[in-house]
Amino acid sequence: MVQYNPKDWITFIFRFHKSDTFRKLFPMMIFIGLYTYGVGYLELEYWKLSEKNHLSNITVMHGMLGFVISLLLVFRTNTAYDRWWEGRKLWGALVNNSRNLAIKLHVILKEEHDRKYFEKLIPSYASILVKHLTNKETSLQLFDHAELKIDQHKHHPNQVAKMIFQKVNDLHEQKKITGDQLIILNAEIQSFTDICGACERIKNTPIPYSYSAFIKKFIFFYIMTLPFGYVFSLGYYAVPVVVFVFYVLASLELIAEEIEDPFGFDANDLPIDKIAANIKKHVEEVF
Repeated sequence: MVQYNPKDWITFIFRFHKSDTFRKLFPMMIFIGLYTYGVGYLELEYWKLSEKNHLSNITVMHGMLGFVISLLLVFRTNTAYDRWWEGRKLWGALVNNSRNLAIKLHVILKEEHDRKYFEKLIPSYASILVKHLTNKETSLQLFDHAELKIDQHKHHPNQVAKMIFQKVNDLHEQKKITGDQLIILNAEIQSFTDICGACERIKNTPIPYSYSAFIKKFIFFYIMTLPFGYVFSLGYYAVPVVVFVFYVLASLELIAEEIEDPFGFDANDLPIDKIAANIKKHVEEVF
């Protein structure tokens, strides 16, 4: 995730980072500029059309469709940001629940080897969840404890959650944890699976294809028809105007695409690997 100072306007204006939409759209902007110039040359120089031509009235259509496309893009970006922010809240909840579980187990358990077990196991859930959400193969090298063997062909986070609850249940049967304490611990253990399921819902449920495809087609045909009307009123100055309009509309769509999956590898995706590392650090501090 990109770190920045929100009050530094000058940096925002003149800084181009690797995920900046200008870099991604630059080749297409060149094409749109050349296309607009070509349309202007044909209409003004080759065909020598006048402003009384019916093509000059196409800007009326753009005025009506501009309001529609703005509503679509606002809904698109808001929906994508909601998914990004929900992902951040889920991982914030995982941080808090991991801390709470570690604190409660540290107080309840008296034997050091039981504490060491959970000191390794609780942060492992966050590490496994990172691998799971980023579609990486989970590696056994994450664990140096003999009891933390992961079946690579099953749902990885579920296995870790099962091991946590299995150990807590064994301690209950050994009378090291009372029934009331088991009920208290169950809420944090259950929350791990709830958070995993909610993250999977975000990861596996993209914006409907028909909606996303329609916006892209809408932007494309809107931009490709802009030069036909604007060259009559702006002449060749329509080239930078159309390019700028394309940059604004396409950038909004690119931003929405980037943040709608907050668990990827884009520059503005959530730093879940860093959050998992912080969970490990905090749990080790507790124990």
